[in-house]
Amino acid sequence: MHNFSLVHDDLPSLDNDEVRRGRPSTWAQFDEATAVLVGDALLAEALRLALSYPSPFVARELIQATLGMIGGQHADTKGIGDDLEAIHRLKTGRLFYASIACALWVAELPEPEQKPWREFADELGMLFQVVDDILDGDGYVLSLGEDGARKLADEAAERAQARLAAIDADTSVLEQIVAGLATRTA
Repeated sequence: MHNFSLVHDDLPSLDNDEVRRGRPSTWAQFDEATAVLVGDALLAEALRLALSYPSPFVARELIQATLGMIGGQHADTKGIGDDLEAIHRLKTGRLFYASIACALWVAELPEPEQKPWREFADELGMLFQVVDDILDGDGYVLSLGEDGARKLADEAAERAQARLAAIDADTSVLEQIVAGLATRTA
């Protein structure tokens, strides 16, 4: 699902990015029609895989996240609203959220026990996006300056770590992921 979102995000009609991770983006290397079809195929494959789990909640979670991400992308490209946090929580945050939420269903964690995990997941996507804005020099950097964006990233990392501390499980790997995201430079 993530790769689908990146292939489509790079398209000329969206972000018009010719480079992704130091290499030509899909549309730039092949053509726009191929990139649309590749993205569509990645979306279908992600849904096929999600539907292979015994619980329908895995697919439902992934579909809800995808719809949120698409809504955030639409709001971003059309300049709908000026709430950058809401756009980021949709555009990027929903897929980070789904990575945790789908795992909860796969692990068969009862729904009443999922809340602290979901609260963590919500902060994780925001942390990623704010740091991404800092690295790209856009988004929050344009509206708050680099120091303001860095403050937001630090606050998101603190909230994510606090959410992990409230979970009665070994969250050391997730703590390391949060620390790595908060300090990433590439």
